[in-house]
Amino acid sequence: MSEFDYDLFVIGGGSGGVRAARIAAGETGAKVGLAEESRYGGTCVIRGCVPKKLMVFASEYAGIAQDAGLYGWDITTGAFDWNVFSGRMNGELDRLEGVYRKLLSGSGVETFDCRATMKDPHTVLLSNGEEKTARHILVAVGGRPVRPDMPNAELGIVSDDIFQMETLPRSILIVGGGYIACEFACILHGLGVAVTQYYRGAQILRGFDEEARGLIAEEMKQRGIDIHTGTNIVEMCCDADGETAEGMGVSIQETGESVGDSGMAHQGTHGGGTQKGPIRVTATNGDTRVFDRVLFATGRKPNTDGLGLEELGVKLGRNGQIVVDEYSQTAVPSIYAIGDVTDRVNLTPVAIREGMAFVETVFKGNPTPVDHALIPSAVFTQPELGSVGMTEEDAREQEEIEVYCTSFRPMQTAFIGKPDRVLMKLIVSKASRTVLGCHIVAPNAGEMIQLAGIAIKMGATKEDFDRTVAVHPTMSEEIVTMRNPVRSA
Repeated sequence: MSEFDYDLFVIGGGSGGVRAARIAAGETGAKVGLAEESRYGGTCVIRGCVPKKLMVFASEYAGIAQDAGLYGWDITTGAFDWNVFSGRMNGELDRLEGVYRKLLSGSGVETFDCRATMKDPHTVLLSNGEEKTARHILVAVGGRPVRPDMPNAELGIVSDDIFQMETLPRSILIVGGGYIACEFACILHGLGVAVTQYYRGAQILRGFDEEARGLIAEEMKQRGIDIHTGTNIVEMCCDADGETAEGMGVSIQETGESVGDSGMAHQGTHGGGTQKGPIRVTATNGDTRVFDRVLFATGRKPNTDGLGLEELGVKLGRNGQIVVDEYSQTAVPSIYAIGDVTDRVNLTPVAIREGMAFVETVFKGNPTPVDHALIPSAVFTQPELGSVGMTEEDAREQEEIEVYCTSFRPMQTAFIGKPDRVLMKLIVSKASRTVLGCHIVAPNAGEMIQLAGIAIKMGATKEDFDRTVAVHPTMSEEIVTMRNPVRSA
């Protein structure tokens, strides 16, 4: 009989933890327990990727009637109904959570709907009063959005709150310039909200290719998103006068209903945060403006607070992340960690890969380091950004490169006179001819970059791209038709 209750106990029911638990139980016969204090599915399914992408889909319908009219269709649309959409969205999240629970149950994983903390290297304490021991413990508790340290920050909401809003605001200030801030700026603008965005840096989407993020900023502004770079909040407070943002001249009552310029009805009470009326914001650029909502998208923090890890000798980084080696093992040999709580590459597919590598290493006797190289990613702005490999800026610091790039108006929107532009870009090593990076700004760039990522992961050269016949007429054909570099560095 084993000296432990379980071979593996997983803390956290998100994508990474669930995958590790069910693979360990289902494929190796390990006895596995898992505790989740909130909802199964974690950030991605409940508070991130899935509901956000559904909102992206919803927001993209806004201009269809106008565009279709220019193509000859007689189509009319009414106002967007948040209640209809959010009801269906929450129904889908409930369904997916049920899928996660069923997968765990079907694999023989014993689940506990409560919080788990660490007592010793082999023991977890459950908030229901039970103690469970395990030969190995895997921490997969993810992360959370944080508010800035400033007075009245509680008046604002964070990304988790967006999905719980009872109704849409008429106006919103989004603070931040990362991918979460930019995605929600585009989503909410598409749903009819007046969006203003403050970012303290010189350009949004820091860390992505400079040329690509510059085009996205231009396209966002062209669509009507009011972006202010080099700008931050000095102070914020409830607006006692009850004025709406942007001089709409419509008052918001705590329980009443009013109609802004969009003609859409909005309730005055909203989910998330403590604010029940307009918020007056003073910015570093000297402006004082009033918004229905303020969304902070200024960073995330690993959920390590109160787990008892440091007391056991598990090392934490400056942001509270769990420090692990290439096999996801902490400084305490029996404790491992995967996903956003390690703050390595905070993407759901990466957490899943880390979970699978953990099972290979610990339960299948096949030491498998996690491969974090050449991970494709997408930013679901409008237009989207797809990226894999090195940016031009990073690549030219490493070696001599050639840059192949084109920006143009795509056929579908150029035909109806829209100024939208897209961008296709390859970064190529002069010495090896290997494609070091690919960056696409276009509708459905996320779909395109997945396929480009396969070629780049395989080590494709520029000549491999050149030998590939173009699919015509498409936007993506430009990736294989760019013959001459636009610059070398």
